[in-house]
Amino acid sequence: MSKEDAKKKPVKSDKAPKAAGGKKGEAAAAVEAEASSGPKVPPRLKTMYEEQVRAKVAEAFGIKNPMNMPRLEKIVLNVNMGRHIEGTKIPPHVKSTVLDTLVKVTGQKPVILKAKKSVSNFKVREGLETAAMVTIRRERMWHFLDRLINLATPRIKDFRGLGDKAFDKQGNYAMGLTEQGVFPEINMVDAPFTHGMNINMCFRNSSPKLSRFVLAELGMPFAKPDQK
Repeated sequence: MSKEDAKKKPVKSDKAPKAAGGKKGEAAAAVEAEASSGPKVPPRLKTMYEEQVRAKVAEAFGIKNPMNMPRLEKIVLNVNMGRHIEGTKIPPHVKSTVLDTLVKVTGQKPVILKAKKSVSNFKVREGLETAAMVTIRRERMWHFLDRLINLATPRIKDFRGLGDKAFDKQGNYAMGLTEQGVFPEINMVDAPFTHGMNINMCFRNSSPKLSRFVLAELGMPFAKPDQK
């Protein structure tokens, strides 16, 4: 082989070719992998709402335009940690327990809320961390609502049904839990303390009557008149 042929011959390298886009390509691949690892099963309650509940709402309330139908837009979970403040900070074990609960229950990372103003009676100072919150939408929202209705509420101690008066003028519904152990994802043996949470279901194009009708049709266990 001549020297000229040797120069033209490509040299093989043991190094793997770099992914297209470098770090940006790796980040995009990670996002796609995370998206593909989400829930694969269509939300049961979402299917029930679209195939059954919408028709019942249209018949009961005379709503003809599909765009005027009440829709569950998001569910917001909030856990207050202000009562555990020691000095100016929340103890690490309290924060880690609350955040771990919200992650297991919703499948999303919560955010820490800071006080907007000082309240001396509650030992709260402006700018201090006081609560944790997470907002879930779309498929995760429907999966959470299904577990809340069919798994969590039946495990509430001395449960006699949920109150149906906690609706605001826009039809948003609020409820509270006194302990996180009602969710099957939480093992209370590993929990250093018990904490509750507030759950807010936010509707669009709704009213108290519409929202109650929709939630009742989806299986929300409201208390019967003789059980209140």
